[in-house]
Formats: sequence, C-alpha cells, structure tokens
Amino acid sequence: MQPLEVGLVPASAGEPRLTRWLRRGSGILAHLVALGFTIFLTALSRPGTRCMRAPPFSQASKPDMRLTGSLLCSQFCLCMAEAILLFSPEHSPFFFCSRKARIRLHWAGQTLAILCAALGLGFIISSRTRSELPHLVSWHSWVGALTLLATGVQALCGLCLLCPRAARVSRVARLKLYHLTCGLVVYLMATVTVLLGMYSVWFQAQIKGAAWYLCLALPVYPALVIMHQISRSYLPRKKMEM
Repeated sequence: MQPLEVGLVPASAGEPRLTRWLRRGSGILAHLVALGFTIFLTALSRPGTRCMRAPPFSQASKPDMRLTGSLLCSQFCLCMAEAILLFSPEHSPFFFCSRKARIRLHWAGQTLAILCAALGLGFIISSRTRSELPHLVSWHSWVGALTLLATGVQALCGLCLLCPRAARVSRVARLKLYHLTCGLVVYLMATVTVLLGMYSVWFQAQIKGAAWYLCLALPVYPALVIMHQISRSYLPRKKMEM
C-alpha cells in the first residue's frame, strides 16, 4: 500500500456541491474567528483600556499580565489552531504546498506556540512571585499548566515522527495516529484553558452581559472545526495504514 498524504483527503464524488461549499466556508470562518479573537484579546489587554482601572491589588502586575494575555492568546487561539488547520485540503491557505512544506509550517506554528507559552509562563511566575501571590490556585492555572506539559510531550512525539530513524521508531503509522489523537486532546485542553480564563475577575470586569457569552462561544467554534477535520480526514485514513 502506498503511503497516504496526511491531511489531503479528496471529497466524496457523490457529495453535494452545497455541502462542500458549506464545509469550506466553515473552515474559512474558523481561521477568521481564531485571528479575530486573538486581536480582540490583545486589544483588550493593551495599555489605555479599561484594565487600567483595575482594582488596586492588581496594579503591580498589570504590565506583565497584559503581555501574558497576548502571548497565551497567540498560542491557544492562533498558533495551535493554524498549525492544525493548515493540513486541511479544503480551507488551508497553504493548500498549494507540498506535504513536506506543510509539515515544516506545522512545526513552525507549534514552535511559536511553545515559545509564547514559555514566555507567558515566565511572566506569570515572575508577576505572582513579585506580588507575593500563591501559584496554581484556580482551575484555569491547573488546566493551563497541564496543557503546557502536554504540548511539550506532543512536540517530542512530533520530533520522533520527524526523525523516526534517529528516534528508533519502528511503527511510524501507529505513532502518527497517537500524535493526531493526542494533538486533538491538547488543543481541546487549550480551548478549555481559554474558556476558564474568561471566568477571571479581570475578564468579567471588562466584558459583561451578552458580549461575555459571545466571547465564551468564539473559541469553541475553531475547536469544533478541528475536531471534524481530524475525525473525518485523518483518523480513518491512519487506521487504514496500520
């Protein structure tokens, strides 16, 4: 059996054209939502916004937390999503690239996500230590820490797939299946981390009412698109390879 190209799954010949266009439109909308939500959070946490009128106890850590919000938003809402969505044959902006080029872009996106996470974690630890605040006191912080740990493990798994001979991997197809499945779990953990962050005192002080519920729904949409993409395009083909 010839090796299959990850992410390139042609549409069914009997599939209605309207269904294909709706799926393509939903994927493009996922790109726009991920990018727009990242820009929104970055603008919300910039100097001069309402966060400057936060309660006095947070004054010492405001600059660090603004930068942390932008970095973690870039990781969770943009870098990780785009690194996965670029494999889609229907709505990826890099559909014209070869499989090897897309894998390199995937690595670039995930590496940027890890760098942003590392910098964000450093700012969080520094800010809370300077303010003499305890660490890991909320579900947001615990899930975020587990997400960062899982992202690191996924990166090591991806490195083994990138260099299977050096890593002495005998069953590459099975490892790819694990990497795809666990990658989906990691992204869902990242989405949950973002959702839990919206329950923070700072975010609820900025966004209230119906707008808060809209913000709560925005990160979920790219996650649903990614779940459909992996379950429909990747996992069935990987199981056939095993």
